[in-house]
Amino acid sequence: MTLAEGVSGSNPTLNISIFGAFVVITLFVVFRASRNQRTAADYYAAGRAFTGAQNGIAISGDYLSAASFLGIAGLIALNGYDGFLYSIGFLVAWLVALLLVAELLRNTGKYTMGDVLAFRMRQRPVRAAAATSTLVVSLFYLLAQMAGAGGLISLLLGIDGNVGQAVVISVVGVIMILYVLIGGMKGTTWVQIIKAALLIVGAAAMTLWVLGKYGLNLSTLLGDAAKNVSGALDPGKQYGKTGITQLDFVSLALALVLGTAGLPHVLMRFYTVPSAKEARKSVVWAIWLIGIFYLFTLVLGYGAGAIVGPKAINAAPGKGNSAAPLLAQALGGPVLLGLIAAVAFATILAVVAGLTITASASFAHDVYANVIKKGEASPEKEVRVARITAVVIGAAAIVGGIVANGQNVAFLVALAFAIAASANLPTILYSLFWKRFNTQGALWSIYGGLGVCLVLIIFSPAVSGPATAMFPGGHMDWFPLTNPGLVSIPVSFLLGWIGTMVSGERNDAKYAEMEVRALTGAGAEKAVVH
Repeated sequence: MTLAEGVSGSNPTLNISIFGAFVVITLFVVFRASRNQRTAADYYAAGRAFTGAQNGIAISGDYLSAASFLGIAGLIALNGYDGFLYSIGFLVAWLVALLLVAELLRNTGKYTMGDVLAFRMRQRPVRAAAATSTLVVSLFYLLAQMAGAGGLISLLLGIDGNVGQAVVISVVGVIMILYVLIGGMKGTTWVQIIKAALLIVGAAAMTLWVLGKYGLNLSTLLGDAAKNVSGALDPGKQYGKTGITQLDFVSLALALVLGTAGLPHVLMRFYTVPSAKEARKSVVWAIWLIGIFYLFTLVLGYGAGAIVGPKAINAAPGKGNSAAPLLAQALGGPVLLGLIAAVAFATILAVVAGLTITASASFAHDVYANVIKKGEASPEKEVRVARITAVVIGAAAIVGGIVANGQNVAFLVALAFAIAASANLPTILYSLFWKRFNTQGALWSIYGGLGVCLVLIIFSPAVSGPATAMFPGGHMDWFPLTNPGLVSIPVSFLLGWIGTMVSGERNDAKYAEMEVRALTGAGAEKAVVH
C-alpha cells in the first residue's frame, strides 16, 4: 500500500520537491561551512567555535529523531498515557547529562569518550574498548534510521516496493556521507540546527492548529480523544497488563534515562563549544527545546487520536508511525503533509550524519591514531582515515538498512540505548568519580555490559517468539523482557567494581589531576597525554 492509497489527497511529487529543496539548501550550507576546515579540531569538534545556544539547538536536532516525532505521536494516539511516558523518559534523561556528564566530559576529554577513559588508565586497551562500544551503539542506531527511511518513503512519498525503497535508502546514505565528508562536524552541526528549527516550528504550528480546533482548550481535546481511544487517559494500557510488562516498562525507562548520557553522538557534541560553561549552557538549551517539543507531542498524539482515530491510523502504512502525517493531512491537506514529509527526512539525515561522524571519529582518533599508531599519527592523516571510515560506515549502514527494511527495527533503537546505558555510562561515571577505578574495571564494565546486553537482546521477545518480533517463528525468547536494561545496567556496574577490586593497578595522582581538570577546566585545551 502506498501513501496515496493510505492517505487520500496526498501529493508525492510535492513531498519529494520539498524534500529536494531541503537537501539542496543544506548541502550548500555544508559546503560553505567546510571552507575553514583545516585541522583535526575543525573536523571533529567544529573548531570549538559554536556557542552554547547554537550547540544546544544542534543537540536537540541530534536527539529528536524520527522516532521522537513520528513514533511517540503514534504511541500517544494509540495508547494514550502510556505513550507519553516515552516523552517523559527521554526528557528526564537530560538531567543526568547536565548534572553528571556535560561539564566534566568537556573539561577532561578532547574529541571522544575514549579520551576521558584513557586519561588515567592504560591507553590502548581502554581506547579499543571505548571505540568498540561506540561503533556498536552507532551502527545499531544507524541501521534503525536507515531502515526507517525505507518505511517513511512508503508512508510519506508513495514509493512502494523493495527495489524503490532500497534506492531511497541508498540516496539517504549517499547524502549523509556527503554531509560528513564535505562539512565534518561543523557542516553536520549546521544541518542539525536547521533540522531542529524545522522540526520544532513544524510541531508548534501543528500543535496550535490542533488546539485551535478545540478553542485552545486542552481538556476538550483530551475528552474528545478519550471518546475515540479506549483508555486514552488511563495508565497501564500498554504496560500494565501483567507483572512482566510492568517490569519491561521499568527496564525500558531505566535504559532511556541512563542511556542518553552514554550515547556517543550526544557526548561528542560537548566538545564543539569553547568552554565548560558553554557546555552547561548547551545542555540547558537542549533541555528547554526538547521539553517543549515533547509537550507538543502530547497535543499531536491526542490530536491524532481525536481527529483521525485509531482505526484509520492502524489501517494506514506504518500504523502508529502514520499518526502525525495523517493528522497533518487532516489539518492542512497535501501542502502540510509535504512539509511534514520534508521534516521527517530532514530528521533522518541529521541524525545519521551525526552518528556517522561520531563513529568515524572514534575509529580514527582512538583506534588508528592512539592504538595502531601509538599517538604518532599526524592530524592530517587522522582526518583522512576518519573520512575513509565515514564512507565505509555509510556503505555498511546502506546495506544493513536495505537488509533490515521491512523488519521490526524498533529493538535496534532500544538496543542502542541499552548498550549505551550498560557499557558506556557506568564506565564514564566510575572514571570521573571513583579514585580506585582502573583499567581492568573499565574493560570488564565495557565488554561485560556490552556482552550481557547483546545476549539478553538476542534471546528476548524483541528478536524471536511473538508476532511483533524480528523472527516471529523462532522460539529463543527465554529472557522475558524486550529491553535488558533492568539486568544489564546493574551487571555492568557490578563488573566494573569487581574488575577494579581484583586488580592491583591504582594511580591516585593521575585521578587527582583528572579531578582538578574536570572541575576547573585547567588544561582542557591541551591534548590528552600519556
